[in-house]
Amino acid sequence: MKTVIVTGATSGIGYAVCCEMLKLKYQVIGIGHSGEKCISAKKQLEDTFPDSGIIFFHADLMQQTEVKRLADALTEYLDHRCEGKLYALINNAGCVRSWYSTTEDGYEQQFALNHLSPFLLTHYMLPYLQKGNGRILITASNSHKMMKMHWKDIMYKKRYNPLMVYKQSKLCNMLFAFALNDRFSSSGIHAYGIEPGLVNTDIGSKQTGVLVKLIWSLRKKSGVSPEIPAKTYGWICSRESAPQGLYYYLCQEQEYSRQVTRENADKLFRLSEQLCGITFGR
Repeated sequence: MKTVIVTGATSGIGYAVCCEMLKLKYQVIGIGHSGEKCISAKKQLEDTFPDSGIIFFHADLMQQTEVKRLADALTEYLDHRCEGKLYALINNAGCVRSWYSTTEDGYEQQFALNHLSPFLLTHYMLPYLQKGNGRILITASNSHKMMKMHWKDIMYKKRYNPLMVYKQSKLCNMLFAFALNDRFSSSGIHAYGIEPGLVNTDIGSKQTGVLVKLIWSLRKKSGVSPEIPAKTYGWICSRESAPQGLYYYLCQEQEYSRQVTRENADKLFRLSEQLCGITFGR
């Protein structure tokens, strides 16, 4: 049975993706921020898919020490239970913040969770993905098309704008997927940005201010249920031959921003290595 990892798996898109993967008979490893919510999500999924054998790990993915701790636990599990192979890593966890706030590493929280977290976790999981000819899926957003990298102040310490920071983090997702394909497609790995569209989730209501919560509570009413975008993740993973595009919406390849270039991707990749204190893939 092929193994997939899903971050942000206890609610919203991540939970729906877990359901979709279990329907497709994958072994699913769910990652959630709260241990309590992981227990609850695991029980709900086991009630619906009693023979699934789903397992959850919890970690605060904003913090690099927590990503490393999680990676150690995943490494042990994959080595002993999955023949050291990982078929798909679905980097879905994300956040919105109304004000400038930092992680224990001193990094702005949206940038840390939405970009550096998948960057670092993918680094640790890369040997297992290479052994499994794996696919890396990152929850992106159409908003990346409305943004350029803010290289001079990438974490917006000055003039913090939550919407701009979110859009930039989604551009980072696309640049990271581009860079992964550029570097590792020859070893059987394929990376994708997945556009979920407007989805009725609580992402805009978690640790945000009154105004953001109000706007999101009104906007999300027009969104589709998470089960709709989850099908695209399932479609990408279930193709016998890896789809060759970079950016997908409703199982169809889409155009992406002209800002997604090798120059920008390489610049972000090198910066991310420095911020994470790693040499990627080594």
